[in-house]
Amino acid sequence: MSVALTPGRNVLGGPLRACSYDPVTGFFRDGCCRTREDDTGQHVVCARMTQAFLDFSRSRGNDLSTPHPEWRFPGLKPGDRWCLCVHRWREAWEAGVAPPVSLEATHEQALEVVTLDMLKSAALESGKPAF
Repeated sequence: MSVALTPGRNVLGGPLRACSYDPVTGFFRDGCCRTREDDTGQHVVCARMTQAFLDFSRSRGNDLSTPHPEWRFPGLKPGDRWCLCVHRWREAWEAGVAPPVSLEATHEQALEVVTLDMLKSAALESGKPAF
């Protein structure tokens, strides 16, 4: 049984833009917040890291700051862009520490968990490159 890749459309209905190549992000480590059925974390929200979010995530048991080369994970710092799990982003939004998002680089599948208004409330400026 093959696992199908979810097509690349963003939450605004347009083509999915890259999130980051430095560090290289995405479930597939291809720079994009694309997903498929076996991505149980649904890494579909392109966000710019803040110290408040990194601290929040660590407090929830997911330390995103410590490098893990064995997983091709460089460790993140404030300002880095990364494809986040949509449920963690929502949890952070509800706690008031959601990092800003790139709407053009956030996969439409995020809308199964969060609303477009939630994402827009934390949107980065439009028109600027996501990486």
